[in-house]
Amino acid sequence: MSADRPASPLADPLAWLPVTSPSLEDMEAIAADAFRRLPETFRALCEGVIIRVDDFPTAEVVAEMQLQSEFDILGLFQGVGLPFRSESAPAQMPNMIWLYRRPILDYWAEHEETIGAIITHVLIHEIGHHFGLSDEDMEAIEASVQ
Repeated sequence: MSADRPASPLADPLAWLPVTSPSLEDMEAIAADAFRRLPETFRALCEGVIIRVDDFPTAEVVAEMQLQSEFDILGLFQGVGLPFRSESAPAQMPNMIWLYRRPILDYWAEHEETIGAIITHVLIHEIGHHFGLSDEDMEAIEASVQ
């Protein structure tokens, strides 16, 4: 342990006994909190977007995106983004943002970011797809909530 870094409250092995990985419900709560922290103007444009957490993407998503593994994707926007909507288009399913719990936990285990920061990043990135935002736009929004 580094001298300039304080000891973790979980440094005691017995302190880990009650600790579990975040459940689907925990991740939904973290995502809801992350969403509430986004700029109001950004959230207001998200009306009707549904945010869901699942353990993994479906087999169809893995095949469609030609992923090597279901761990290769942390989140997904499904729907018609704002830049591509048309008033004359037939009614469609609601836009959805999927956050994938197990790939997010795997990423978290391999990086020195908090689970909240990772979920916020994925959420902003997927909402960015809804708006058709550039990577630079998404980075600016992410910087504004940290």
